[in-house]
Amino acid sequence: MKPAAKFAIVLVTAPNLKTARALAKAALKAKLIACANLVPKIESHYWWQGKLESGAEVLLILKTSKSRLAALEKLILARHPYGTPEFLVLPLSAGNRRYLDWLAANSQ
Repeated sequence: MKPAAKFAIVLVTAPNLKTARALAKAALKAKLIACANLVPKIESHYWWQGKLESGAEVLLILKTSKSRLAALEKLILARHPYGTPEFLVLPLSAGNRRYLDWLAANSQ
């Protein structure tokens, strides 16, 4: 195991697979992330503008370095169809040395 404090996982939800793929591709091409996992067919339940809502979404799990977070957030906000897209950053504490080395090389 290797310390991973300079990396983060970012969670973003999208309305459909087409949008999720476009967001992931844009972030990858800009070298803002090393990897994106798309988890289709999640069911979201939430409060929105005073009403209880629910709907199908796709969850993007984005792996990146903390130094790329501001640029990644800017890209997601600019390209996302939601007025208030989810953009949550989860810190990492440790991980496999080879994987973290790969993550560092591909998100700088």
